[in-house]
Amino acid sequence: MSTTAYGMSASDITAPWLKSSYSGPQGNCVEVAFLDRGEVAMRNSRHPDGAVLVFTRTEWEAFLSGARDGEFGAPA
Repeated sequence: MSTTAYGMSASDITAPWLKSSYSGPQGNCVEVAFLDRGEVAMRNSRHPDGAVLVFTRTEWEAFLSGARDGEFGAPA
């Protein structure tokens, strides 16, 4: 059974899925796909046909900016 977001499941996405070069060989990774409409899809590489999250380009850029600025560090 596939989980959908915005009416879309991971198996519906034809754009190539990209994995970070920092990912290890064990395959426990997050993958992203850049969709034709400008959105960014995200999935767990261990469950390629499972749940997918879809973000607008603005949401994705805000997330990347926050990650670069250290907003998601471990609590003190």
